[in-house]
Amino acid sequence: MPEDPLGVARALVARAAPGEAVEAYVMRARDTEVEVLRGDVESLTVAEESGVGIRVVREGRQGYAWAGALDAALLDDTLAEARDNATFAAPDQWLGLPTPDEAAHPTATLELWRDDLASVPTEAKVELTLVLEQATASADPRVRGVESAGYHDTALEAAVASSLGVEATTRRTVCSCAATALASQGDETRTGFGFSVGRSVDDLDVDAAAGDAATRAVRLLGAVQPRTQLLPVVLDPLVTASVLAIIGTALNGEAVLKGRSMFAGRDGEQVAAPVVTLVDDPTDPRARGATTHDGEGVPTRRTPLLEGGALTGFLQNVYTGRRSGAGTTGAAVRGLGSPPGVGARALSLTPGDREPEAIVASLPAGLYVQTVSGLHSGTSPVSGDFSVGAVGLMIRDGALAEPVREITVASTLQRMLLDVAEVGADLTWLPGSAAGATLLIGEMQVSGS
Repeated sequence: MPEDPLGVARALVARAAPGEAVEAYVMRARDTEVEVLRGDVESLTVAEESGVGIRVVREGRQGYAWAGALDAALLDDTLAEARDNATFAAPDQWLGLPTPDEAAHPTATLELWRDDLASVPTEAKVELTLVLEQATASADPRVRGVESAGYHDTALEAAVASSLGVEATTRRTVCSCAATALASQGDETRTGFGFSVGRSVDDLDVDAAAGDAATRAVRLLGAVQPRTQLLPVVLDPLVTASVLAIIGTALNGEAVLKGRSMFAGRDGEQVAAPVVTLVDDPTDPRARGATTHDGEGVPTRRTPLLEGGALTGFLQNVYTGRRSGAGTTGAAVRGLGSPPGVGARALSLTPGDREPEAIVASLPAGLYVQTVSGLHSGTSPVSGDFSVGAVGLMIRDGALAEPVREITVASTLQRMLLDVAEVGADLTWLPGSAAGATLLIGEMQVSGS
């Protein structure tokens, strides 16, 4: 059996029996993860993994099975198990593998792989993490410790092949370093997070990650609980990215079909302010989730979701695209453990013209939200309810003022989208499925004392 992912996938689908369609998704990856604490290595993991996920579709019934290795005997068993599972599945007229016509979309040319990542010794990655911890600790005299300092990289190769003739391969590397600083003043301690991401070690900026962690911790010292009031709210790019990721789950064709999206049935409506244009674009090489093909081997593409505030579309894989009549948008996502679902890879807002400092300077009063807590428990992509804990800084006379804590910021996602007054120019690509940017929301309920 060939060892390269595409060779393994081709050999499996060549065994399709008459009347059935077979798809194989094969991946292999190498990961390095380092955590240090007080100058010592707390954990070090260097792991290689590989596996396969097999779909068999026969007479509208789908069976799926997967394995965490590529041994020949195990591949035989996995294919047999997928066939067996198909016999127990309920028939569904929309089920089926992508046809060549559905996969006939132009393929982006992306350079997402860096050979030099594999050539960097593990010892050098450990040393980088130790330097990050030390740089964070020494960035400001009020930083009394470093809660965490870590490094992570992944080199992933994957291939999809089907008996219908659809084939695709993807390769990408990603690495990051991050630190959490502990700033103290008397009995008070505050934390701040800093990070840097890239595709190779040379892309990482350790000093910037350390400096951001220290600055974000120190500026929260002396935080008080503000009074309850209605205020314009400025979201930090890290917060914006987290909120966009939740909004993205409501712009998912699978969620719409299941009636679990606040946007269901609102196609073409004005659901956000005119300054809001949101796209998912895995063909943008700056995105950490960039890729040429989705989890079904369909070419990815730029998919507008909100344009000028109007709802223009949803993310679709082959199944949801067929069932909704919209067609696939190349948004199938998958791991090994289950068939392809639907998901965003590279959400981003079209940035505005002003930097964050200019946005803050335009406000007589407001709240700058630096971090939030309880986002997933306090936010619903179905109802749109939004109620989260927050820490940040008050805005007074166009400048960041006293830090505040123990705040609850509440609204609905629908209201927040309609109340977006400005998107900052500081588009920031982060780990995960969404980019961040400073976001000014006209008015929100800020509950304190």
